Amino acid sequence: MADDSDLERTEPASPKRLEKAREEGQVPRSQELTTFTMLIAASGGLWVTGSLLMQKLSAILENGLRMEQEVAFNPARLLPRLFQLALDGLLAMAPLFGWLIIVAFAAPMLLSGWLFSSKALLPDFKRLNPVNGLKRVFSSRGLVELVKAIAKASVIGGVAAMVIWNHKQDVLDLTGMPLDIGLISVGKLIILTFVLIVGAMLLIVAIDVPFQLWNHTRQLRMSKEELRKEAKEDDGDPQVKGRIRNMQRQMARRRMMAEVPKADVVVTNPTHYAIALKYQDGSMRAPKVVAKGTQLIAARIRELAKENHIPVLEVPPLARALYHHVELDSEIPETLYTAVAHVLAYVFQLKQYQTAGGTAPQLPSEIAIPEGMDQAGQ
Repeated sequence: MADDSDLERTEPASPKRLEKAREEGQVPRSQELTTFTMLIAASGGLWVTGSLLMQKLSAILENGLRMEQEVAFNPARLLPRLFQLALDGLLAMAPLFGWLIIVAFAAPMLLSGWLFSSKALLPDFKRLNPVNGLKRVFSSRGLVELVKAIAKASVIGGVAAMVIWNHKQDVLDLTGMPLDIGLISVGKLIILTFVLIVGAMLLIVAIDVPFQLWNHTRQLRMSKEELRKEAKEDDGDPQVKGRIRNMQRQMARRRMMAEVPKADVVVTNPTHYAIALKYQDGSMRAPKVVAKGTQLIAARIRELAKENHIPVLEVPPLARALYHHVELDSEIPETLYTAVAHVLAYVFQLKQYQTAGGTAPQLPSEIAIPEGMDQAGQ
């Protein structure tokens, strides 16, 4: 982020921006937290393996100092001997090194959690630009890192100097002590110095971690224009969305029209509304609205019904009630059972009359609609 644009970035980062930054490996990091964790892990590893490690290194040292004369003056045998001693030393240190490698990978997760980003591994040739490098060095972030480095060196160096100054007499007395007692005194001084340095590092970490979290949030801040642009990208182009909705309506309308030839009856207003009903005894709990519409769609439903010899009945109150209170491809409500039953009974009687003859059925002159169902009538 350019420093001169920070004044424009006044809004918190959106979830999309945060997720994108995480995918690119841009997460809060604290080098001081990693250093502190490594320091504690190293001390813990030495505490656990120190005795065994000292025995192995002592044996390697003793073996290295005990060298035959022909080996010492024969380079052909001396180099393999030195290589073997170095290999033994590495193997002795391997458990401690392995533990520190694991901690080095795990320590950053304390702040940012588990993250693997392949984008962060891709080469970025912009970083090779010396001009950009100078900008980073002399930027506000570079200044902050310089101040942190000076402060850290001052604190740790001051702690070490304080320990040495307060125990200068003990250091001078080491020259007159026996070796075993002197080693014990040196060990105590080292442990005291280590504890104080760890305390100082803990103070640095307590300051650096909140700063890194705040700085990460500040770097990802967005301007109002960026938020509007992101919202527009998420919503999509209004024209494209309008075309998509129009296509979806057309597809739904075609599916609806394909159900009209399968209907048992079409109830009309007679011109403004048209509702196609279907009922299959045994497979349906109640009649279902398979198509409905007004104006031109209603006209098309009536045309399809006539083309496929589907009865078209003019029952305006029922048509309006069905249109306003029943969703497409849904069963009719119980309040309309009686009214629809009169219509279907007439349709079934009409089909029987058309096939077997007899007395022509008569549609009831008035079909009662429950109060409040006929919204258009109100």
